[in-house]
Amino acid sequence: MLKASRGLLVLMVVFVFVVVLAFVLDNQQEVSLSFLGLGTAQLPVSVFIVLAVLVGMLAGPLIALLVRFKRRFD
Repeated sequence: MLKASRGLLVLMVVFVFVVVLAFVLDNQQEVSLSFLGLGTAQLPVSVFIVLAVLVGMLAGPLIALLVRFKRRFD
């Protein structure tokens, strides 16, 4: 059973890697972003999207942790 679940995990990781690789290779158009007067260098669209996903993956659990911490001391 353990070998089957490991094999499934490896297949899932490889699948996600292939999907992300295809996404990055398909989105190579260079853009620059501007927000509140600040601009960025021209980078591929995929770089900005992957960075946004990573920030969201870090911000979500951090916000949940802060909410749980606040509820604990209320």
